[in-house]
Amino acid sequence: MIKAFIVSDKNNRSQKIKKSIEKENNLSTLKKSNFIIVIGGDGFMLQTLKKFYKYKKPFYGINSGDYGFLMNKFSKKQTIKNFTKSKTVSINPLQMKVVNNLGKIKKSIAINEVSILRQSRQAASIKISSGSKQLIKKLIADGVLVSTPAGSTAYNLSVHGPILNLNSKKLSISPISPFRPRRWKGKIIGEKSKIAIKNLNPKKRPISAVADNFEVRNAQYIYISINKKITFSLLYNKNSNIEKKIKIEQLRRETKAS
Repeated sequence: MIKAFIVSDKNNRSQKIKKSIEKENNLSTLKKSNFIIVIGGDGFMLQTLKKFYKYKKPFYGINSGDYGFLMNKFSKKQTIKNFTKSKTVSINPLQMKVVNNLGKIKKSIAINEVSILRQSRQAASIKISSGSKQLIKKLIADGVLVSTPAGSTAYNLSVHGPILNLNSKKLSISPISPFRPRRWKGKIIGEKSKIAIKNLNPKKRPISAVADNFEVRNAQYIYISINKKITFSLLYNKNSNIEKKIKIEQLRRETKAS
């Protein structure tokens, strides 16, 4: 017996899928459910993961958006079979801690990436360290991304960052439109690394720090690390596995490069 709780985006396609599932299945309350069905796109999934992760239940995403990297394709005929035979993939998020220009501390988690972005027409001027090791003394750019393997095919891919295997135990640091040094391509570091980013010129070159969709403006210091205390369990159909999607993106990049 399926004991699932549904969370759905408000667009028409999401609502149609929701009604179809409700018609064929007796659904449960959030507390009594075995898993949570999330209907929407990747952005809606990220919001839902952050909202409900404390219930420690797996999430089964159904795509009603565009690409749906974190989601499964909807099949009316295979719905029950897909629920019962889905595979679990576990993901740990990034933990972001920001000290702003007033000295206030704000925290958030990020499943995909933490984005450090220029806040004005002036490019950002930042220093990046990993523990006691200085990764770059001064980077002038539109910003920089710190991505998890799951997020390496999202915004990170758009800025030509590396695609990481899900089990690589690595993080990617990728510059956004680097001006100086132009040839700095970023770094791949171990997931146990503790990253510190400092704004070298906060008055003239303000920056914001964004954990997925949570933004902190006028950031002066940003600290980023993997949060092993939080684990998201995502359920995937056999043909929608996130590991396969990552491999497909890697093949596409290799094909373009050759």
